[in-house]
Amino acid sequence: MLHWFQDDGCTDVSATGGKGASLARMTALGMPVPPGFVVPAEALRSSLEAAGSLTSLRDLLSGAGDESRRAAIAGEAHATVLETPISDELAREVSEAYGRLGEQVPVAVRSSACSEDSEAASFAGQQETYLHVQGADEVLAKIRECWASFFTERALFYRGEKGSLDDLDIAVVVQRMVEPDVAGVMFTIDPTRGRKDRMVVEAVFGLGEGVVSGELTPDHYVLSRSGELKRTKLQTQPFAVVHREGGGTREEPLPPEQGEAQTLDEVALKRLAEVGLQLEQRLGGPQDIEWAIQGDELFVLQSRPVTA
Repeated sequence: MLHWFQDDGCTDVSATGGKGASLARMTALGMPVPPGFVVPAEALRSSLEAAGSLTSLRDLLSGAGDESRRAAIAGEAHATVLETPISDELAREVSEAYGRLGEQVPVAVRSSACSEDSEAASFAGQQETYLHVQGADEVLAKIRECWASFFTERALFYRGEKGSLDDLDIAVVVQRMVEPDVAGVMFTIDPTRGRKDRMVVEAVFGLGEGVVSGELTPDHYVLSRSGELKRTKLQTQPFAVVHREGGGTREEPLPPEQGEAQTLDEVALKRLAEVGLQLEQRLGGPQDIEWAIQGDELFVLQSRPVTA
């Protein structure tokens, strides 16, 4: 039932969602992607059907276009999905696959909606991601929480504007974590000025969650297409988001000399630019890329089309 990133079927967006399919495509291209697998979208529908709640949930969602009722509908839908049991067969497959990644290895459990990361809409931040999840039981719990996050009031509002309220197609990515020294995002064009001759990199110490969540103001670098540094704006970073013992993340205060230091040197920036260009060329357009650097290794965690 599961799809590993290296499986041919994992590139099917209708099965593994935008995030899962993107990770599979990058893996097939030989990009440095941490290993993982995807619980396909059909798993949620099958679980709801087995629990006898699929039809009632669809009926409930049909009324979510009414703004006055959306909050109540979202609450009921969210609770219904969160209470939906995972079948013994799926639980066994997930537990075995998690074991293949490593014994008690920390993983990221990431929502991957089939309608996300298109050129029309990214759906970024609409569903949940859980970092440094450890143990098969916790992975299974977070899979259900990812499913349920597809039915929050915010998610239903966005889906009503951009897609379809009766959409149940959400997959879940389970991916081995890295422990980055520096992480962040890269745009292979300047998304603010619309300049195609420039690339933009934003970086923080620790996990890139500090950038994605908006908790930290990252260092900002503007590069030429060849990776030449054109402009730098450094920010003092009071803390880094890091792994918490026992699972999850925590904020680790940084001493002033580290928080004020530059996150990336020109060698690292040039390397990022090279990877960005490869992804843009191979994936067919400007990319919004999440990346992480651990020691001397650069990892690509996500790549999606740049959208308005």
